[in-house]
Amino acid sequence: MSVEFYKRILENNKKWVENQLALDSDYFKDLAKGQQPPLLWIGCSDSRVPANEIIGAKPGEVFVHRNIANMVIHSDMNMLSVLDYAVNVLKVKHIIVCGHYGCGGVKAAMGNDSIGIIDNWIRHIKDVYRLHEDYLNSFENEDDRFNKFVEINVQEQVFDLAKTSIVQGAWRNGQDLTLHGWTYGLNSGYVTDLDVNMSSNGELDEVYRLKFSN
Repeated sequence: MSVEFYKRILENNKKWVENQLALDSDYFKDLAKGQQPPLLWIGCSDSRVPANEIIGAKPGEVFVHRNIANMVIHSDMNMLSVLDYAVNVLKVKHIIVCGHYGCGGVKAAMGNDSIGIIDNWIRHIKDVYRLHEDYLNSFENEDDRFNKFVEINVQEQVFDLAKTSIVQGAWRNGQDLTLHGWTYGLNSGYVTDLDVNMSSNGELDEVYRLKFSN
């Protein structure tokens, strides 16, 4: 990070505060009173995919967890802690798992190159590819295969999310909670709903797997 860039972001913060106060003198006082976001966003760490900006949400409206390739891993205590707080304390009504086309983590999982410690994380994404290997390999065009892998990875994370004890417990208690899977287009700005919405422990899992077994 250059010194000039560092100074600029500090100045940007000051300007942002001034602009917000000019619009609403109580803006930060109201924010400090607490948060009641209706949405938990599980997204990729990619700097080009800012959760709030993509959906035009204000501060306080989106609770966010981000990691490489928007993964839901049952041994990830960071993700589970965020999920538990969002579901059981904040009582969010929606959870969106949002991947994006051109995801570096997903792309790395399609190859065999060693990147470093991230190889351990990529292994989970490789497992997703293995589950759908025949279907994905049916795409001769590599870009088409890559895009489809991004989508399937999101869908698998939604199902893994549904299987967590936290979400299962919320549904058993009758809590209003719906899971969604999205992909974001870096070159368009639009999101695509992958039609993998889940609001109860139904049979969608089986339907989804049958879809990719042909």
